[in-house]
Amino acid sequence: MKQPLFLKPVFHERIWGGTSLKSKFDYEISSELTGECWAISGHPNGQSTVKNGTHAGKTVGELWEEKREWFGDHPSPVFPLLTKILDANDDLSVQVHPDDEYAREYEEGELGKTECWYIIDCDEGAELIFGHKARTKEEFVRMIEDGKWDDLLRRVPIKPGDFFYVPSGTIHALCKGTLVLETQQNSDTTYRVYDYDRRDQDGKTRELHIRQSIDVTRIPHQTPEVTHRVEKRDGVEVTTYVEADYFTVYKWRINGRASFQQDQPFQLASVIEGGGMLHVSGEKLSLNKGDHFILPSGMDHFELEGDMEIIVSHV
Repeated sequence: MKQPLFLKPVFHERIWGGTSLKSKFDYEISSELTGECWAISGHPNGQSTVKNGTHAGKTVGELWEEKREWFGDHPSPVFPLLTKILDANDDLSVQVHPDDEYAREYEEGELGKTECWYIIDCDEGAELIFGHKARTKEEFVRMIEDGKWDDLLRRVPIKPGDFFYVPSGTIHALCKGTLVLETQQNSDTTYRVYDYDRRDQDGKTRELHIRQSIDVTRIPHQTPEVTHRVEKRDGVEVTTYVEADYFTVYKWRINGRASFQQDQPFQLASVIEGGGMLHVSGEKLSLNKGDHFILPSGMDHFELEGDMEIIVSHV
């Protein structure tokens, strides 16, 4: 019987990062500008590593190549999803991501990037940038050229527990004081539209990608319709946030003991609050805040026990 794969994340320093990944999750970080935890990743720019079992030491990418049966023989040439936790201690750049077709043509080896955010925590009064106000491509280009960012960008207030679905082509940015779990396509392609004219530690501004951004941005902006669905049963409240082309995302709120069937090719799970136990094949595995694991194909029945919140996704 297959066992869950617990993973060691990879951390990335960012100009907008901070220390919340340590203070909130007790991760060991090496910089006070740590912006990203690549928690479940098979991307070459940051591969998470299996910590337990017979595959300990293997990267997610290696397992995808060597043990595809653990993932239901899914046909994607690369591990299709990427789970991150982002600490926006300062504003992220205003950016947009390409779809698969554009990425295939212009970004060798990369997928497009549709993503979504679960707001784990944020400052009071926090907001994010989600979309733009231009009605035509000509107006969009003109407002960029004239630097009319306050007129162009849509700002949305946020609170802990909010969820946003961000299809490729959507102008967006996390803003200061936000801690987010992101589920996305396995891609590291980002086109910066605006970066507040700030400079890095060497006094240099970061590269912008205006032409690509104009190419891929959806105009006019359309906020995707996402309807949350809540199901309650013994020991668990399951909130389905999105069922989309690239991923389905849930929150499992465990309060007691709940039974599940692993009926997907594989599932990605991140404990964002509390803790408890995972019961599978007669074993009891401890779960703690900040743990990330893969539930592989063929694991069948399992139980979760405790008081915790888990964000779960699958293809």
